[in-house]
Amino acid sequence: MSALSYGLTPKMKPVSPRKNALIAALDIGSSKIACLIARLRPHPPQQVLTRRTHAIEVVGFGHAAARGTKAGGVVNLAQAEESIRQAVDAAERMASVEIESVVLSVSAGRLASDLLAAEIKIAGGAVTEGDIARVLSAGHRHSLREGRAILHSLPIGYSIDGGNGIRDPRGMLGERFGVDMHVATTDIAAARNLMLAVERCHLDIEAMVAGPYVSALSVLADDEADLGAAVVDMGAGTTTTAVFLGGRFVHSQGFAVGGHNVTLDIARGVNTSVAHAERIKTFYGSVLIGGSDERDMITVPPIGEDEREQTQFVPRSVLGHIIRPRVEEILEMVRDRLAASSFAGEPRGCVILTGGASQMTGLSELASQVLKRPVRIGRPLGIAGLPDAAKGAAFAAATGLLVYPQAAHLEYFEARNRRHLANGTGGYIARVGQWLRESF
Repeated sequence: MSALSYGLTPKMKPVSPRKNALIAALDIGSSKIACLIARLRPHPPQQVLTRRTHAIEVVGFGHAAARGTKAGGVVNLAQAEESIRQAVDAAERMASVEIESVVLSVSAGRLASDLLAAEIKIAGGAVTEGDIARVLSAGHRHSLREGRAILHSLPIGYSIDGGNGIRDPRGMLGERFGVDMHVATTDIAAARNLMLAVERCHLDIEAMVAGPYVSALSVLADDEADLGAAVVDMGAGTTTTAVFLGGRFVHSQGFAVGGHNVTLDIARGVNTSVAHAERIKTFYGSVLIGGSDERDMITVPPIGEDEREQTQFVPRSVLGHIIRPRVEEILEMVRDRLAASSFAGEPRGCVILTGGASQMTGLSELASQVLKRPVRIGRPLGIAGLPDAAKGAAFAAATGLLVYPQAAHLEYFEARNRRHLANGTGGYIARVGQWLRESF
């Protein structure tokens, strides 16, 4: 956890495209905690998912109701630890393995993005690996912010003598060499307590990654990322977004309103318990209100266990009139945030909804009206061995964590000690270079 003192979260070594790997994913949410264990095996590029170097086969799956968490963060350490242990134990039993480390998703801590630029002079005329390391280090140093922890630091384009849009600058000639970087961050306090809860379960953290980013890795087809897409992960306690343009992850943001707020509105509106309201939302929740909804009656259990309290019946239309305003509010907040991002410049870009709260009937139609864009519900793609319970949008982030090791080589991070932080060089770039030499 010492790396967080410098605003850095753990980052994993990229998985070699020629080797098998065993990966454990841990998704800590506001309503559930999920653990997936999978084997990654090298395979040729697929037609739809050409960026994936490995086939993914789930061998262990466990989940538990989230206790001790709120808005994706830890509010009761002991309860959160117990829920994590339950989910991990179930996955280990199914896989018949004992895991030592996990890749961890983060949706708490007010996810935010910065686009940064840095430039250096080229000494030898042609861009070398050393020049790339120097310019990335210069950009990375500009990204450090007090009270924020860096989740991702991704080069999205290079420039030489003012010419932008260069993907691979190695060997090109020029005098001034620049980079544009996307840096995604979260509150350092939220990251610290998530790490503590996991480490109390005697697990190491290989990497901490933004929830909407890994959701996108799970549900996006390559052409959607290339043409421009926004993935909106609608969880119980948070709604987070990840924007992709030109195949690159360029923006992330989140706010602490989600499906649980809809549940609370139902509980207040029909005077029932939160647990009963969640069940009613799951079975009958819809943002569409039809003519027959006035006649369809829903049974609403009373609060408490007093037998004198009579069970009430309300028209289904009442439920729709409670749910729709809150969902519209969430979608309008998403719309405003996307309008302030680079996604606004792609009017034909599509929106993919994921997360448990995205499964309400009619949500994609309503979202298309509010966002003025094509909308679909995103479910995990190309993941073998998933149990039926984990094939829906609610498990997009958990399955995306299994895809992330194949994208880890895109990240740039300084080495995690004072000497490396001071001089701007370190082992991470060297390890990536070694990985490239061994793999290609």
